[in-house]
Amino acid sequence: MNIAQTAAPADLQASLPSSWYLEDRIFELEKQRIFLNEWICVGRVEDIDQAGGHKVFQTFGQSVLVVRNRDGALKAFYNVCRHRGAELCVAAEKEERPGRSPLKGGVVGKNLIRCAYHSWAYNFDGALVAAPHLAEGVAIKKEDFSLYPVGVDSWGGFLFLHLTPADAPSLAEQLGPMPGRIARYPLADLRVGAVLHYEVDANWKVIAENYNECYHCAGVHPELCAVVPAFRENGGAMLDWENGVPHREGAYTFTTSGTTSRRPFPGLDEHELTRHKGELVYPNLFVSLACDHAACFLLTPKGPNRTDIDCLFLFEQQEVEKPDFDPSDTVDFWDLVNRQDWSACERVQRGMSNRVHHFGYYAPMEDWSLDIRNYVRSRVGEGAEGLAAV
Repeated sequence: MNIAQTAAPADLQASLPSSWYLEDRIFELEKQRIFLNEWICVGRVEDIDQAGGHKVFQTFGQSVLVVRNRDGALKAFYNVCRHRGAELCVAAEKEERPGRSPLKGGVVGKNLIRCAYHSWAYNFDGALVAAPHLAEGVAIKKEDFSLYPVGVDSWGGFLFLHLTPADAPSLAEQLGPMPGRIARYPLADLRVGAVLHYEVDANWKVIAENYNECYHCAGVHPELCAVVPAFRENGGAMLDWENGVPHREGAYTFTTSGTTSRRPFPGLDEHELTRHKGELVYPNLFVSLACDHAACFLLTPKGPNRTDIDCLFLFEQQEVEKPDFDPSDTVDFWDLVNRQDWSACERVQRGMSNRVHHFGYYAPMEDWSLDIRNYVRSRVGEGAEGLAAV
């Protein structure tokens, strides 16, 4: 059966070809044309909250060093010395490797980055300030050896990187009107109160499509639908995302009881005090909003069949600092819902690998998933077989 010879029924839209969820070739195109060429979310700015602070991020095979300079401005660079290519700073997960001798280098004090190999040194603006035994103007010109820049910016307290910063649009341009839709939520002022890490054997697009529809909710999420009955009504169609999706009577947040002892965020409107809102921030951030917390999903695709996900739970700082702070009412509820989603996504990933499955369908109540199809297709497009058929 050839995909080009099979049309979707009139009321159904064809998904991307199954190969686009399964093949290394397509994943490499997505890596080059999306994840290395657009703003991607890598964490929270609170991870680097002081002048002189720094952190190494490993993303899509690239190592990036993010620092705050003396003025408190965020700066980011490829984590590679201009001399011989040595890694400047070691990521936290690699620091305790057995059988290796630690080297002195990396960030020194709060304003210097020194390579441990030959002691070339850079300031927090990326400029080369020292190259031992090489005379300025004779052997080298320091201005020719600044660190390779990486775009860095933030929105809502989230840290974004652009790995191809030359001629890149601003983060605000990429985000478009989305921030305005949830402007009353104090995302930038919230703090991480808990983190759940998942390793999901599914393509990142399967996970995004699942997030963008609730056609599956009645069958997959009975506990969630007990709190938000609208998710199971009409097959999950006609949900009011502009004003928010209402909870059951007496409920107003994502917990088993639908209530919590945490206060609502100040400044929310009458709908946001009792309803749920959500946003898919392309390409790799999901934001789910309740009146007292935000559950935010940071996706890191590892290959066509694997996606790592960090679920960050954000709360008001005054809540997190309370001696008896306990986020388990929402963390446990979300963990249940998440694990249900990941099981469903892994079933999709395994199923579509069968030779008879050339593409799937979006039902009318899954219309938001068409955005994902169009987003990926517009960027991967050229060089990907089967494009014309979808």
